[in-house]
Amino acid sequence: MTFFPESLSRLISELTKMPTVGPRTAQRLAFFLLTCPREDVDGLIQALRDVRERIRRCEECFNLSEQARCPVCEDPTRDVTQICVVADARDVSAVDRSGAYRGLYHVLGGLISPLDGIGPEDLNVGSLVNRVKAGNIREVILATDPTVPGETTALFIGRLLDGLPVRITRLATGLPLGADLDYADEVTISRSLQGRRPL
Repeated sequence: MTFFPESLSRLISELTKMPTVGPRTAQRLAFFLLTCPREDVDGLIQALRDVRERIRRCEECFNLSEQARCPVCEDPTRDVTQICVVADARDVSAVDRSGAYRGLYHVLGGLISPLDGIGPEDLNVGSLVNRVKAGNIREVILATDPTVPGETTALFIGRLLDGLPVRITRLATGLPLGADLDYADEVTISRSLQGRRPL
């Protein structure tokens, strides 16, 4: 039994549909919105509308954009000989924040996961092959997660691109900075040993 008015209960119910938002967090958010100035709530509503109406996929790399091409594809300072392949647009942001990469991206729109009903045909893989064939791409960096779906996807793409005049690399995996060896699992230690480099 609920003790809240219908509209408040509906808001709480809608908020619980968001990732990591349970009933208690949804309730806190709903009560916070009730106490916000009206213009703040109106601003949030307008921002939600704008995102739904304006955001689309870049026609080149499938990153999020408000234009036909995203800001990364439009940036003339980018290295157009490199493509970093990622699962989704959040990964573009993560890689770019590092400041260590200044090339282009290709967003797959997910990872191969037969258990979830996602196959290669559900991803933006064909367009990646076309970009590599059509352009002056010298390196494709596979930056998918080091999980079973991520590894499966990377291997699949690696096989597709095999034979094309392009260097295919994979993000290094292993021990993160500040990690203790005794807390690391065997696979992580094994990957770290395989990827070791001279000091």
